[in-house]
Amino acid sequence: MTVPHHGDPAREQRLLEEGLAVVDLSDRGVVTVSGPDRLSWLHSLTTQHLLDLPPRTSRESLILSPKGHVEHALHVVDDGERTWLLTEPEAAAPVVAWLDSMRFMLRVEVEDVSDRYVVLGEPIGRESVDGEDVAWVDPWPGPVGDTALYGPATEDHPARGRAWRELVVPRDRFDEAVAGRPLAGTWAAEALRVAAWRPRVGAETDHRTIPHELDWLRTAVHLHKGCYRGQETIARVHNLGRPPRRLAFLHLDGSEHVLPDPGAEVTLEGRTVGRLTSVARHRLDGPIALAVLKRSTPVGVDLLVGTTTAAQTEIVPRD
Repeated sequence: MTVPHHGDPAREQRLLEEGLAVVDLSDRGVVTVSGPDRLSWLHSLTTQHLLDLPPRTSRESLILSPKGHVEHALHVVDDGERTWLLTEPEAAAPVVAWLDSMRFMLRVEVEDVSDRYVVLGEPIGRESVDGEDVAWVDPWPGPVGDTALYGPATEDHPARGRAWRELVVPRDRFDEAVAGRPLAGTWAAEALRVAAWRPRVGAETDHRTIPHELDWLRTAVHLHKGCYRGQETIARVHNLGRPPRRLAFLHLDGSEHVLPDPGAEVTLEGRTVGRLTSVARHRLDGPIALAVLKRSTPVGVDLLVGTTTAAQTEIVPRD
C-alpha cells in the first residue's frame, strides 16, 4: 500500500536522488492490450506515434476528449506480445471501458490486470530487456519524436539527466523486486516530480486542460501522425502558438509551517489568476509548487496563495 513517507521524507528524497531507494506505486492502474492490431489501434486513438514500436521501448501518450482536453495519460511499453499501459490510480477501469468501446472489428483484447500486478518507481533510466520484468522509462523532458517545446530547451531544463522508470511485477513478487532497497514515500517522489516541472493527470489537469498549457507536447504528442480524437485542437493551438493558460513553477514562502493545498487560488493584486496544482517540500529548495495561470499573468512579479508569497518561474511563456 502506498504511503506518504516512511518516517523521514527529506532522507527519502536524498536516497531517491542518489538512486538507492524505490517507491511503492501499487495504487497505479495496469492495463494490457494484446492482439496483432494493438499498436496500430492505439496509434490511431492517442496522441503519440506508436506504429512499429520496438519491444521494450517506452512512450508516453494521451487520451484526449473530442475538443482536445486531456482525459488520461498512458505510460506505454510493448513487450513483443502485449502492450502495457500504466495509468493513474483508479483510471484503469475508465481507460479499459473507453478502449473497449473503440474496438470495433479489430483484433485486440483489453484487460485490466491491476489486481495482479504492482508498479514500483525506480530512479533508473534504463529500458528493460528480454528476461526482465517489463518497465516503462519516463521520457521527460524529451523531446520525443516530431513535436514542439513550449518550455525551455532540454539542455536548459531542470529535469535534464533525470532518471525514472516504473517497473511492473506480479503482486506476489513485490518484496523480491524491492530487493532490500529502502522504500521512499510518495511525498519524496512528488517533490522530485514538481522540481522537474513534470505534469501529472489529476494534478495539473482539469476538464479544460490542453497539452500545450503544460508543455506536455514535448514527450506525449506527435504533431504529424495523422488523425486521432482531439487532434484538431492540438494542431490549431500549435499553429496559433498561444494556449489560454500556462504552467508555472513557484517557490513558496517557507516561513509558514503549513503548506497551501492543491487547488488553492493564486492571486495578484486581489485578482484570481490561477490555481495551485501540486505542492511539495523539497529537501533543498523548501516549499515548491506548480500552478496553472492565466496566460496574461505578468512574469516578473510575486504572487499570493492565500497569505503565502510565491515567487514565479516561467515554464510555458506568455508569448
